[in-house]
Amino acid sequence: MNITRYTDYSLRVLMLLALQKGRLTTIQEISERYNISSNHLMKVVHSLNKKGYIETVRGKNGGIRLKLEPNEICIGVLVREMEPDLALVECFSDKNQCVITPVCGLKGVLSNALKSFLSTLDEYTLEDVLPEQYRSQLARILQISEV
Repeated sequence: MNITRYTDYSLRVLMLLALQKGRLTTIQEISERYNISSNHLMKVVHSLNKKGYIETVRGKNGGIRLKLEPNEICIGVLVREMEPDLALVECFSDKNQCVITPVCGLKGVLSNALKSFLSTLDEYTLEDVLPEQYRSQLARILQISEV
């Protein structure tokens, strides 16, 4: 299983915002801290805002912050919402052209693997991926002054 950069960036944005504890952060700040294109981040932030994970504040002193508490953000749900296509193989899609699909045992195996992957992600929240013992180190790496 492979998640897209889009989902990866979504997780990184949420992690940084969780460390900020409600303080407003700009896309430019996130871009600089992760060395990611601000154009990519704008799309990610727009989607996170539409899906209700973050809120945006316009204006000179504006920015973004988490709308939900970190323990309310399920990693599995986020991945499902951000990933455009979880079809691991062609036979999972509506455009399946594989001739062996009716008799292929691999489809069931891969389906179970995907379910297990998502089920495991469902066990974790944003808070879980920010363990207390690593928060100060993460804040230092991301150049966040207070955690």
